[in-house]
Amino acid sequence: MPKLALAIAAVLVTAAAAQAQQAEEPPIVSSTMGELASQGYQIKAAAPNGSRYVIFMQNDKSAYACEFVNTTDTQCRLIN
Repeated sequence: MPKLALAIAAVLVTAAAAQAQQAEEPPIVSSTMGELASQGYQIKAAAPNGSRYVIFMQNDKSAYACEFVNTTDTQCRLIN
């Protein structure tokens, strides 16, 4: 019985630690390449990724990575 209680306590502590780590993550900031370009972001690099491209856009100290499929289907996420 003490081993079972110890195992349950270990699982609860691990779950609490995982929950606390998830709570500290910043929210996902999403945008489009057009919106970023209108805000002064510039394309700094591009790399092929299968049938898509990953485009890196930067403005001062803020940067986004954009998954470019075609001109109407892009998805950008803040990376810093």
